[in-house]
Amino acid sequence: MRTVAVTKIGSLSDPDDATRGRVGVVDFPDQVLGPEDVRIRVAYSAICGSDPHIAEGFFGVDVPIGLGHELSGVIEALGAQAHRNGLRVGDRVAGNFLRFCGTCRACQRGRQQFCSGIQDYNRPGMAETVTWHESQVYVLPESVSLLKGCLLEPTSVAVRIADKSNLRVGDRVAICGGGPIGQLALQVMKMHGATSLTMIEPIAERREIALRRGAEHVIDPLSQDQDAQADAITEGHGFDVVIDASGSTRAVQGLLRIAAKGATVIYGAMYPHDFEMPLNLTDYLYLKELTLTGVFVSPYAFPRAVQILPHLDVDELTRAVFPLEEAVEAFAAHVSGAHPKVVIRCNDVDVQEGAR
Repeated sequence: MRTVAVTKIGSLSDPDDATRGRVGVVDFPDQVLGPEDVRIRVAYSAICGSDPHIAEGFFGVDVPIGLGHELSGVIEALGAQAHRNGLRVGDRVAGNFLRFCGTCRACQRGRQQFCSGIQDYNRPGMAETVTWHESQVYVLPESVSLLKGCLLEPTSVAVRIADKSNLRVGDRVAICGGGPIGQLALQVMKMHGATSLTMIEPIAERREIALRRGAEHVIDPLSQDQDAQADAITEGHGFDVVIDASGSTRAVQGLLRIAAKGATVIYGAMYPHDFEMPLNLTDYLYLKELTLTGVFVSPYAFPRAVQILPHLDVDELTRAVFPLEEAVEAFAAHVSGAHPKVVIRCNDVDVQEGAR
């Protein structure tokens, strides 16, 4: 089975060819179809911002390491017992790359994100096929194409961010980072009743996308005084909810300054594992009573992500599509930042199945 994988550990943006990380298309064994499993012929698999971190060795250094967890496709086989959710061969689906066991202490306490068996079905989906447990698989709405459907997983992250924000209708919201998660979170927070909705993003094209998708204000942190702009937008009160979707170590500290007293600040990206951010407890936790939290994965968010996906405009996130054979070029395009999102077409099942 052809699979996109990390073939050499290292930064994909390293200018030194000798130490640069690499990806390629390699042959992996077919994944076993268990009695409760679903085999999906993958149509599209999007590159996530976490994939370069995998290449850097964030989750291990044994290569090849299969990639891909944002995907859509068509069911081509079902295990003998994989019928409890009404799944059928030919269904157009997307899903959660993680399986929550439902029986460990974390799952029983409603904290699936800490499931002790969370890696059991963590199988790469940037491939010709992927085999997941039936609990991971969701049928796409009729109005959602397979191309759009590959964004179900990042949409679930945006839903989880909204959950953790405790947003009240009318709260002022700022989002730092105009990549896919930031753009999706912006649309979700707009639907949620956010006001003074502001995107902080240094790339002009991504600021323009945010304005087209509901942002009321944008801030260029490179050419503008971020604190002064935030004061002007919020009339000196600060933002009630501040979301980081950038993963930028240069950006995260300043977000505390633009948060209102009593605000919630969500660090919703992946950061270097050795990065530590200074935190003045008196200023931010004692005097401002900020709530600081993060987002790991998306428990309980997928059914609602399926519901809102038809209402999101993701055209600008799905324009850069490369065939599986051009995975190296796709990752080069991703690393360049030329596109807000890059998608790999793993099969032409969308044509065969007549996807909308």
